[in-house]
Amino acid sequence: MKLSIIITTYNSEEWLQKVLLGYSFQTENDFEIVIADDGSNEKTKNLILEFQDKFNYPIVHVWQKDEGFQKCRILNKAILKAKSNYLLFTDGDCIPRNDFLEAHLKHKEEGYFLSGGYFKLPMHISEKISLKNIQNQECFSVSWLIKNGISKSFKLSKLTRVKLFAAFMNWVTPTKRTFNGHNTSCFKHDLLSVNGFNEDMQYGGLDRELGERLFNYGILSKQLRYHAVCLHLEHERKYADKSKILNNLAIRNFNKKNNITWISNGIKKE
Repeated sequence: MKLSIIITTYNSEEWLQKVLLGYSFQTENDFEIVIADDGSNEKTKNLILEFQDKFNYPIVHVWQKDEGFQKCRILNKAILKAKSNYLLFTDGDCIPRNDFLEAHLKHKEEGYFLSGGYFKLPMHISEKISLKNIQNQECFSVSWLIKNGISKSFKLSKLTRVKLFAAFMNWVTPTKRTFNGHNTSCFKHDLLSVNGFNEDMQYGGLDRELGERLFNYGILSKQLRYHAVCLHLEHERKYADKSKILNNLAIRNFNKKNNITWISNGIKKE
């Protein structure tokens, strides 16, 4: 298959249902979905079973016991389960537009990872989006979003379907080409070469840290935030911990200063 999509989730069945529906209407259908589940209850398992027949390939459910925020650990497990050599990382609160996978596959290139973005929604619209809105793609329409309460702003340009304009905006945007856990694709062998995600890290920059080690390894990145479009649903972040975020920042600073590529507590344990 062309692509393995790794989707992280934790007890967010309503949002995950909307996300999985988004993948059932893609223009590209040669892919598998690997759910990286950081300790959800049975409701998530039952939802995944409901979607099993909506894709060409089975949904792989990779689950671990709930021991607090352990996203890096479950992501490393999911990487090993993925069957394709090309991986797309996203979250269970990001609904993909129907050309999302097509965009990632079109722009993939050896020696690069693709750095995508998102259009963030407030809670009232996150809740309002129905399965029908996703099926007919109107939730990606600027006019529909404005009608439902989104303020007019330049940020809405992220939702453009004009490819030439998207290419221009990807070229001129000042946003850095970082490894973003909600919208990034890369080759599996590159991740294995740097030992995957750093399990010494919890919430706060864990995806950026992986990207920085890929840079140290010699991998470059391409901007895709205007080509690969997804909607980010609002949610609480009770797991955010300032002390752990500061610890993560210290790890990142050390790795950048010392040109670190391989970490000891990753896919392989040393």
